[in-house]
Amino acid sequence: MTNLVRFEQRENVGIITLDNPPVNALAAELRITLLSALGEAMNNPAVSAVVITGDGSCFSAGADIREFGQAPHPDAPTLRQVIEKIEDCPKPIIAAIAGVAVGGGFELTLGCHYRIATKSARLGLPEVQLGLIPGAGGTQRLPRLIGAEPALRIVLSGDHLDSEQALALGILDEIAGSDLTVCAIVFSQKIIGKDLRLRRLRDREPDPPDQAVFERSRKNIQRWARGLIAPHLCIDSVENALKLSFNEGMRVERSLFERCRDSEQSRAQRHVFFAERRARKVSVEPYTNVDKAAVIGAGTMGTGIAMNFANAGIPVSIVEVSQAALDNGLEAIRKNYASSVSKGRISQDTVDARMHVITGTLECHDIADADIVIEAVFEEMELKKQVFKTLDRVCKREAILATNTSTLDVNEIAAATSRPGNVVGMHFFSPANVMKLLENVRGNHTSEETIATVMQLSKRLNKVGVLVGVCDGFVGNRMLYAYTRQASFLLEEGASPQQVDKVIYDFGFPMGPFAVGDLAGLDVGWRIRQRRATTRPKDERYSPIADRICEMGRFGQKTGAGWYRYEAGSRTPIPDPAIDKLIRAVSVELRIKRRAIENSEILERCLYPLINEGAKVLDEGIATRPGDIDVVWVNGYGFPIYRGGPMYYADQIGPKRIYETMSSLYDIHGELLKPAPLLARLAKSGERFQDVLDRHCDVDH
Repeated sequence: MTNLVRFEQRENVGIITLDNPPVNALAAELRITLLSALGEAMNNPAVSAVVITGDGSCFSAGADIREFGQAPHPDAPTLRQVIEKIEDCPKPIIAAIAGVAVGGGFELTLGCHYRIATKSARLGLPEVQLGLIPGAGGTQRLPRLIGAEPALRIVLSGDHLDSEQALALGILDEIAGSDLTVCAIVFSQKIIGKDLRLRRLRDREPDPPDQAVFERSRKNIQRWARGLIAPHLCIDSVENALKLSFNEGMRVERSLFERCRDSEQSRAQRHVFFAERRARKVSVEPYTNVDKAAVIGAGTMGTGIAMNFANAGIPVSIVEVSQAALDNGLEAIRKNYASSVSKGRISQDTVDARMHVITGTLECHDIADADIVIEAVFEEMELKKQVFKTLDRVCKREAILATNTSTLDVNEIAAATSRPGNVVGMHFFSPANVMKLLENVRGNHTSEETIATVMQLSKRLNKVGVLVGVCDGFVGNRMLYAYTRQASFLLEEGASPQQVDKVIYDFGFPMGPFAVGDLAGLDVGWRIRQRRATTRPKDERYSPIADRICEMGRFGQKTGAGWYRYEAGSRTPIPDPAIDKLIRAVSVELRIKRRAIENSEILERCLYPLINEGAKVLDEGIATRPGDIDVVWVNGYGFPIYRGGPMYYADQIGPKRIYETMSSLYDIHGELLKPAPLLARLAKSGERFQDVLDRHCDVDH
């Protein structure tokens, strides 16, 4: 027996311990040795019950995803076969869960006759987030245990349950005390000799099918699961648990799982999963623990950032220049939390605990002992530099000073201090308490310890942290500008805002660029364009349409009009003839002959320049890996996850095809569409972005 599974006997109980660090993945060798240990326990007359548990801080995070698409191990049982063997054992099998039991790990516990867990344990079926359905009986056993409706919630959300929730649903039989193994042995003594037939989930009669449950589920997922295969097949498979025999339901579940596993969607989603893991592996340097934080500014961004710290249990102070602004910010936080309580997302006790760690002040000296201070004032360089001069003077020397700028030069901001090694960009995305992405921007002098600290902090704040370099707009907004700029040019040439938005929406984005602009507020981009105007080459093509819309006082949804108009109280965009008239007038003014534009051209003109800019970002070292760009765009800009991000999508199309299209567009439209040098090299070599830039990545999956 390898050391992936250990077996020992305590009293009359056999203890099987999974030991495949870091997450006890249920790889082929582990499955082989798990069955061997199970056989040893069954053949030992001195063993009356068996406990299966995990070593370290984890029961099991499920299957080894790296095995997907590979030839099966010739001697290894499938996870389904392992679970069936466990379920059929004549001696009681107890799953003793600490840490996480998710995916195949959770399905393994469902094959056990009993389940106990520590108070801090987490259970769930996150397969849908990888474009999969549970494939080892999760959709068949869980509905038999707790009913179809709660099973659907677990399978479709992919979220983790805590122990209290799992106990209330009937998933757990008991919550253990501090010593899980001792509690499992005591629990075993209570159930030895009991009839196991009623504990085998495969033998349970499911509740009579209620078609309304499945109709509601299909309706509820229409918006968030648009374009996705797996959520719909999850519902189908859970429904089968109520309509088919267990064996037939398992057969169909496997078929649906394989359909998902072999799909382009799941491959793309698994790419994003691994890309996120790679993105956070940036430094082995020690990091400083953050025990106290501060935020400068109580506006929308500042309050959202402060909520992230409070949600993580980190005390945070908000600094404002006036009591009225501070009070407004704190009230906005209370209202945001109250909304979550009203929707049942969190409890009032949780809100009270979070509000307890948020304080407000008008004095910068009150945050002198903060471990990290995040500036979230207006996007104006001189204002930010003044703030950093003050922070440099009042904050302790080891404190990290971070700026939430979305476009400005972090090096220039750092130069306003005497500690550039402690200065870093932390670009939160709005709304900061909701959006997962956090672009951490390393300046020329940012220390390794500072980088390690903010990357570790990203994880504590439940963010997807990506390390990027300094340039105008960093990774996300720099690429966004290349994309939206072409969208505006298409309007001048003959398209309408609604046509462009529909093409992008149909591709899989939640909104097109013009609807997004109205949602975010057009004045934000206007200020950035005004700043860039002084450095923009005089002969570079520039569309004035967005500026003129802002000059009309139309800033989007907040003013009831932008690219579209909006009825009072509604967020539904309505095409506006006034904008059509403005666009046509600009075309005449610029002497551009309008034409009918095909949807295919719109898609290429928007996405290929986006990818082209990504190639420049990689070549310049602003992003380390193509997967980092994909993580930024999936988590921050709504790029459809089932397409894997712009650089993954480019590899599926083929860099050569994109290069050829960009070359043709360059010939027609000029310098802004000149193919990036990296794109040209890939087209010549026949390689992909992933081949060149991930070739030497040492990644521990």
